[in-house]
Amino acid sequence: MGWRSVIVTQHAKLSYTSHLMVVQTNDGINQIPIDDIELLLVSTTQAVITSALLSELAKRETKVIFVDNTLQPVCETVNCYPNNRSFDLIEEEFKWSQHLKEILWTKIVAAKLLNQLQVLDIYGHDISQLSDELNKLEINDETNREAVVARKYFPLLFENPKFSRRSMTAVNAALNYGYSILLSMVNRAIVAKGYLTCLGIHHRSNENQFNLGSDLMEPFRPIIDYWVANQNFSELTPDVKYGLIDALNLEITFNDKKMLLRNAITSYISQCLNYLSGKSKEIKIEMKFNHEVPNNALINHV
Repeated sequence: MGWRSVIVTQHAKLSYTSHLMVVQTNDGINQIPIDDIELLLVSTTQAVITSALLSELAKRETKVIFVDNTLQPVCETVNCYPNNRSFDLIEEEFKWSQHLKEILWTKIVAAKLLNQLQVLDIYGHDISQLSDELNKLEINDETNREAVVARKYFPLLFENPKFSRRSMTAVNAALNYGYSILLSMVNRAIVAKGYLTCLGIHHRSNENQFNLGSDLMEPFRPIIDYWVANQNFSELTPDVKYGLIDALNLEITFNDKKMLLRNAITSYISQCLNYLSGKSKEIKIEMKFNHEVPNNALINHV
C-alpha cells in the first residue's frame, strides 16, 4: 500500500507508464511512482484520466475520489475483486452474528462519544451534560444517545447555540468534505480486507453502497471536528481542503500506540472485521488526540 496523498486541482491529463502516474498540466509534467500513492483526489472537473491508470491504481488498492462542479466529493473507486476476496469470506460476512453486531455498534458509539467529549475538553468547553448522556448508553444504542449528544455537541464546539448541521455554512461544508475523505479511507480498508462495504451493522439503506463504512467510521468523525474547530475560515478554500486531506497524517494514540491517523484506521478496521468474524473475542477502541493540528500542508499538490 502507498503512503502519499495526491490532489489534482487544475486542467490535466493523468496517464500510466512504466509504474508511474504521469500528470500533464500547462505547467509541465509530473511523474509519481504509482506504488507510493494511497489516495488520489481529482479535485477538478477539468481533468482526463486514462483507463490504464485507473486499472493500475485499482490493483494497488489506491482510493481515487472525484468531485462534482461544486468541487465536493461525489464518487470514489471501489475494487470489484480484491485479491483476497472469496466466496467463503462474503458468506461469512452475511452470517455475522446479530449479537456481535449490536455489541460492536455499542462500542463504536461509546468511542465516538468519548472522542467528542475529548474534543470539547481540549477546546475548554464544559462537558458535564454530555458526560451524563454517555452514562445512559444502552446496548445497540437503543435510546439513540448518539443523536442526543450531537444536538448538544456541535453548538458547544462551534460556540453557537443556533448551530445546525443542516445549514449551508463554510464550517458544515468543511465537515462534510472531511467526512467524505474519512469515509473513503475506511471503505478502502474494508475492501482491502476482502469484505463488502454495502452490508452495514447499523446502517441499512438500500441507497448507500457504503453502509459498513458509514458504521465503522463513526469514532473518527470527531478528529475532523477537532481539525475544523481549530481553523478560521469563511469559505471552503483549496487550502482548507488540502488541510483536511493532510489531517490523515495527524498523529494520535490508538489503543496505547502512537501512529498516524491513516494507519490507525487500517488497524481499527482489521480489529472490527476480526471481531465480527469471530477471529477475536475482544475489541478495544481507545483514542487520544495529541493536539498538534497541522495547517494546510499536503504531500504532492499538483
